[in-house]
Amino acid sequence: MDNKPILLITGDNPKGPRELFSRLDDLAIPHSTMTHDPVFTVEEAQRLRGRIAGAHSKNLFVRDKKERHWLVSCLADRKLDLKWLAAELGTKRLTFCSARRLGGYLGIRRGSVSPFAVLNDVTGIVRVALDADLLAAEPLNFHPLDNSKTTTLSTAGLLRFLTAEGHRPHIIRFPDE
Repeated sequence: MDNKPILLITGDNPKGPRELFSRLDDLAIPHSTMTHDPVFTVEEAQRLRGRIAGAHSKNLFVRDKKERHWLVSCLADRKLDLKWLAAELGTKRLTFCSARRLGGYLGIRRGSVSPFAVLNDVTGIVRVALDADLLAAEPLNFHPLDNSKTTTLSTAGLLRFLTAEGHRPHIIRFPDE
């Protein structure tokens, strides 16, 4: 695991869970957080099911050749076809972002991707796309910029946070599997 400090592309230190929780409180968004062993994959996170009620997510940070970046959140058990997702987002080809981009744009490490990371998108370059079926679930669970914690909040709370951060989400309707 890389323990080097993360710096945003502006050279600033990223905000962490404490600042996120303060922002949620400022927005009057109820939330609760559970601490657990760090998880890096959906499979590892499955052991939390039953201990943490609500919908769990799969989160990706991707980009296209034109340097457009998307943070995509969907239901954890979704099978993702990147070709389909690219077309849905209006581009041709998506690739996963490097650890350097993850730190530079979102201020997080691998395994901590979630919509909360837009708190660190100081340049406004990241677009957010959310699964319509995820938004239909209650409550929602995401890592709060740290993959050793899971924060639970309502769908309305997530949408209020994203709007307040200037990241109104694009809603994705996945095909029936």
